[in-house]
Amino acid sequence: MNTLERWHEVVATGDPALLDEILAEDCVFFSPVVHTPQRGREITKLYLTGAMHVLNNGFHYVKEVTTPEHAVLEFVCEIEGITVNGVDIISFDEQGKIGEFKVMVRPLKAINTVHAKMQEMLQQLSA
Repeated sequence: MNTLERWHEVVATGDPALLDEILAEDCVFFSPVVHTPQRGREITKLYLTGAMHVLNNGFHYVKEVTTPEHAVLEFVCEIEGITVNGVDIISFDEQGKIGEFKVMVRPLKAINTVHAKMQEMLQQLSA
């Protein structure tokens, strides 16, 4: 199974333990609201785990564009009656693992809601 297939399995099952095998040790996560890149497997796993909790209402991918080195996955979900539309931009390293994971979200009302909910969730997960 390749990394992108495994990522889809992570999303389908909501099991963050599966992330360990597909995230590179030096993976970099780019949040739609945090200014600085988040570096390392553990912090990337924390953010992705939080997102799986926050963005779980109807989350599904509607478009997928892939090459051997990159994947752009457009998603839609709902939070508190607000439709969230975004993209996951994934880059794979030489070993085929996720070396970079970037999330972009729209519209502004959705990004503000995601920001507040993710802040709460990351505090819970870090406790």
